[in-house]
Amino acid sequence: MSYPQAPWTLQGYAYQTLQLLECDRVRPLIPSELNLVSVFPGKTVGGVYLSNYGAGSVLEYSELIVVAAFVSYGGEIGGWVSHIYVDNPDSVAGGREIWGLPKEIAEFTWTDRSVSVRQGDRILCCLKYHQQNFGLPIPLGASSFSSLNSNLLLFPAQLKARLGLVSSQLEIPPESPFGGLNLGQPWLTVHADQMELTVGQPSIVGQRDLEFNVV
Repeated sequence: MSYPQAPWTLQGYAYQTLQLLECDRVRPLIPSELNLVSVFPGKTVGGVYLSNYGAGSVLEYSELIVVAAFVSYGGEIGGWVSHIYVDNPDSVAGGREIWGLPKEIAEFTWTDRSVSVRQGDRILCCLKYHQQNFGLPIPLGASSFSSLNSNLLLFPAQLKARLGLVSSQLEIPPESPFGGLNLGQPWLTVHADQMELTVGQPSIVGQRDLEFNVV
């Protein structure tokens, strides 16, 4: 496998859904060292991110990220990725070896109103959406936690894009690997186009229990 070193700069478009998830349901997917960030009693924020990175990117691929929760550790807050799928083997290798992300290969089918993701005969999810009519150029920054061997990692992401709200419908079959999260319908879906995403080098922020395994 051949992949670029961090940071990775990716250009294209993406859809991000936001949902409220039950803390008790997502807790088993998250290292015990990380604290869940609750926005309502027993609820945290998660969602699904679907993107297509094309010309101008360090690697060209599609990506599905499932954020199971927002978590905190050592005064930092970030998302926790419980499931992540791409259609480029080099992205799988780089994601696992640089950021400790549990990337797997999947197949993506994009149309002008939907994207579906599958592994073989198994459908992982399908997002149906309306096209964005307008958007505002907004820069954003966020962080995510991950784990590699015994290390807890934190890495930054910087986004420049034209952002707008769209209506959407998310379909996740019960047999999907993340069907048990009970994501439900998004209460908000953001579309990013003219997007440039920079994912930075991770830093070690702590140690985790070696008995923890990513599901």
